[in-house]
Order: sequence, then structure tokens, then C-alpha cells
Amino acid sequence: MGESHAMLGHWFYLHFTENEGMAFGMRLGGNYGKVLLTLFRIVAVVVIGWWLVRVSRKGAGTLLITSISLILAGALGNIIDSVFYGLIFSESSFTQVATLFPPGGGYGALLHGKVVDMLYFPVINSHYPAWVPFAGGSELLFFSPIFNIADSAITSGVLLLILFQKKAFSPLTTHAATPKEESITQP
Repeated sequence: MGESHAMLGHWFYLHFTENEGMAFGMRLGGNYGKVLLTLFRIVAVVVIGWWLVRVSRKGAGTLLITSISLILAGALGNIIDSVFYGLIFSESSFTQVATLFPPGGGYGALLHGKVVDMLYFPVINSHYPAWVPFAGGSELLFFSPIFNIADSAITSGVLLLILFQKKAFSPLTTHAATPKEESITQP
């Protein structure tokens, strides 16, 4: 847990970590909170799936369908980890890597798995200049979250919807043939 491998210089790492809760490692109180969070994720995926089918049948544009599909795929990926990861992997630690299908079973019950995050992009890893009030000389780390591909899909889908909402949610317009006004010219 917490093992890192530099991939592209000092700005992209594969950093294995198990996220026990929501975004940024936030947790929802104990075992019941974990089950509640997983059940909420499942309900959200069902609603998103229903929404995707509905807009597809109505002939929505590619942008809306792609955005919803990205959100759905990412949510499904995180649910698979959350539901099954604890059943099929042993507990990992700083000294031991998790093993797949351990003889005694996994570390958790159904719906109690952790979500594996592995992408880390510390774009700026430096120090504040000494002259900056209150922070001078302290570490400056820009973009410190560790996330996974499912999180990237969700974020990309949501950003597409936000940035291009006018186009994504524009009503489907079917242009019926309208007679053109013909100008009458007199010889």
C-alpha cells in the first residue's frame, strides 16, 4: 500500500493505494457507512443507466450519450471494486502486496471492498518562495489526488456536460420541410 513507480519524469507516478471511501479518501461512518455508500453507488448506476437508455431512445446527440456513458462506465468500475475487491484479495500493507484469491478468503465481506487508485500527477512539486506570507518556504504541491481510470471517466463525462451543456441538452429538433418563400418576379 502506498508503493510508487515514476513513469514519466517526476510528474506522473503509478501509486498503489486503496481508497476505503469516497473521493479524496473521505469515509462514511464504519461498516454501515461502507455498505450504505456501496448501495448508493449501485442505485446511482441504475438511475444513470435508465437515463442513458431514455435519452438514447429519444435520439439524443452523441455528446450527451458519450458523457452519460463515461459517467456510467466509471461508476460501474468503482462499484466492481467496492463490491468484490474485498472478497477476492487479501489485505495489503506497506510490507505485503495483496494476493488474488487467498486461501482463507479476502479481507472483507460483500459490499465492503476498497477502491484501488493508482494514478498520481504531482504537476508542480516545489516550494513557495520565502517572500510569500504564511507559506514562504513550505512545500507547494499542485494536484495531489490519487485516482483511477474510473474516476477519470466520471470526471471527463461531468466536465463534458458542464462545458458543453447547451449543446448536450439542446432539444432534439426535427426540421420538417418548410416551404421556402419564393419571390415572384414580374417580367
